[in-house]
Amino acid sequence: MEASPKVFCLVGALILFLSVSTLDEANAAGECPRSTPDNEAMKLLPCASAAQDANAAVSSSCCAQVKKLGQNAKCLCAVMLSNMAKAAGINPQIAITIPKRCDLADRPVGYKCGAYTLP
Repeated sequence: MEASPKVFCLVGALILFLSVSTLDEANAAGECPRSTPDNEAMKLLPCASAAQDANAAVSSSCCAQVKKLGQNAKCLCAVMLSNMAKAAGINPQIAITIPKRCDLADRPVGYKCGAYTLP
């Protein structure tokens, strides 16, 4: 039950930023073909604890979503660095390790994501 308050805060922050996500559509510039990085970040809710704590287990539902996004490294990077992720308290330095922690064979190794490089 310890994660419950964190989850409620995360969901609240995500809902708040969904209302302003249209402001970022111009900035998205096609990183995520059918959506904005903030909208795609909503799909990564199962990854919240793993993106804040490098020692937290990464759930199979998180890995499934990351695998889908990982097919487009530009989108995955934009999501990890999105306003939604920042508002949810996601640590990009930890979040960037999730594809490797999921042991995704086809992850975009070496892709430069802002100041970070996908391991």
